[in-house]
Amino acid sequence: MSGHSKWATIKRKKGAADAKRGQMFTKLAREIQFAARYGADANFNFRLRLAVDKAKAENMPKDNIERAIKRGAGLDSEGGQLEEVTYEGYGPHGVAIYIMVVTDNKNRTVGEIRRLLTKGGGNMGESGSVGWLFEQKGYMQIGMAGRNQDKVFELALDAGAEDVQFGDEYADIYTAPGDLQSIREAFAGSKYQIEAAEVTMLPSTTMTLSPADTLQVMNLLENLEELEDVAKVYSNLEISEEVLAQLG
Repeated sequence: MSGHSKWATIKRKKGAADAKRGQMFTKLAREIQFAARYGADANFNFRLRLAVDKAKAENMPKDNIERAIKRGAGLDSEGGQLEEVTYEGYGPHGVAIYIMVVTDNKNRTVGEIRRLLTKGGGNMGESGSVGWLFEQKGYMQIGMAGRNQDKVFELALDAGAEDVQFGDEYADIYTAPGDLQSIREAFAGSKYQIEAAEVTMLPSTTMTLSPADTLQVMNLLENLEELEDVAKVYSNLEISEEVLAQLG
């Protein structure tokens, strides 16, 4: 299982605690609101569908979801002007960090990110300093309980997937960003349990650190993710099985 999917699995298992600390509904509403700028109908706006599905998985109330869609689509006068911005930097031990935010105040956001990076032993980088290490990909994770690997592999390739990686409990499927929707529909139509589906940023090379250093970097990544304006945090940190075992 890749470092990306290990991090995704860790976050999902900790989801309830993270939701309390990170004001999850506010972050989800921002994602929905921004996605709705490109169309209020999730049937024709795949980014909005992914954001809504993610909100539903976190038990976000239907009224909150509908309100965020209306604001993003300009149907609600209370909707603020949101911008999607990326920031780049380094964590301790030279780990590359790529941060995506949705914010109505870039000055506030960049100040908060810079403060956490410095406090965590890292620093803010110039635009392009680490972005070249990451490539946009579609990512989907499905549950493998009672499933046959050969059939999953065949369905994924027939639907247009680029790579499939199998773990004990899950299969991680990687696609071109534009193919994620059709592949997701193929698995949903075959009654597979879809644990996650998103457009993500994958590092071309990864770094492996000692367990103690890995946990230090992971703490910084979690602190960044808890910022209200931060939508996604990506890194080239490889999480070892030893660290996974320590996290239970």
